[in-house]
Amino acid sequence: MAISPELLKILRCPKCKSELKLKDDGSGLRCLNPECALVYPVRDDIPVMIIEEAAKETGASES
Repeated sequence: MAISPELLKILRCPKCKSELKLKDDGSGLRCLNPECALVYPVRDDIPVMIIEEAAKETGASES
């Protein structure tokens, strides 16, 4: 079971409150704020929305 579109509409980055987007491979939720750019992991179809668990995204951004 993937993350529902309804849940994605209401989830926000805990650090900067920006919108999030599911990564193409479904492994995480990426903050759309380029200054923040944290990726929150998704484990067993559950987003882990803890700042300390997030990783800074590097490299090319996904659209």
